[in-house]
Amino acid sequence: MKVISYMKFTRFLFFCFFLFLFFIPFITFATVDPSWTTPVAPFQIADNLYYVGSQDLASYLVVTPKGGILINANLAISPSQIRISVEKLGFRWKDIKILLNSQAHDDHMGGAAEIIRETHAKNMVMDGDVSVVESGARTDFLWTSPNVPGYAPSHVDRVLHDGDTVSLGGVVLIAHKTAGHTRGCTTWTMRSRIPGEPAKTIRNIVIVGGVSFWSEYHFVPTAAHRVSYPGIAQDFKHTFAELRILPCDIFLGAHGGYFGLLEKLRLYPQKGPRVFIDPKGYRQFVVSSQESFEKELSKQRADAAH
Repeated sequence: MKVISYMKFTRFLFFCFFLFLFFIPFITFATVDPSWTTPVAPFQIADNLYYVGSQDLASYLVVTPKGGILINANLAISPSQIRISVEKLGFRWKDIKILLNSQAHDDHMGGAAEIIRETHAKNMVMDGDVSVVESGARTDFLWTSPNVPGYAPSHVDRVLHDGDTVSLGGVVLIAHKTAGHTRGCTTWTMRSRIPGEPAKTIRNIVIVGGVSFWSEYHFVPTAAHRVSYPGIAQDFKHTFAELRILPCDIFLGAHGGYFGLLEKLRLYPQKGPRVFIDPKGYRQFVVSSQESFEKELSKQRADAAH
């Protein structure tokens, strides 16, 4: 009887474990910031650039004569929303040929596997984030953190390096490695015209990858912990140096909050895409973000010295 009871208890534990695995995605989604999943009507930013993301999780469609380039797959539950936006603009979902990303966290790459499966797009990822994408975040330096959920892994077709270009149908994007937030965090730049402006007026567009950090980011080693990864502080410094020198007319980013998306959308009906011309806002964002980093770095150095 003791053996039977033990076997029943073991089966019960397995059943509980199965339920945990089954429901954990729903638990995760239930705690997601609503602005990450609330859609906005898709809109045009430049001649060949469109916004197809949510209120805060930005996704961009670059349209070319040879097909589309999608920047950011967002959450695992985001592909259907992105697809609706792409098709609402009059473009075909299956015409997406290339998938790019801003960073390898789940809020920007969680939906990648589904998008690749549906469109057969080539997945291009910056070095530093490749293993994270291919492992579904399991090799992320913050993998043990509840703030870095896993997602379905996807094969990387092309490994990008700092300064590489991605070209399709005559449109060129430049990948800038702005690491720190993730090891392969990527800021994208391109040049395009804003509808209504003279044909020769070409604007510099910057899509910032990410510069944030939180308490689990360790820039300085202490007796209690190592640095998050070797060279993380140097990577952040390089990122801000790189962002400072990028020419920027149109300020965009991986999150709408970076560039005041919702505030600018209120003015979009009157100003149109020109509302995103914001070189001053870009400079202020970079300066403020760097000041936050430098302040935290100084604090961690001081704490480590005691």
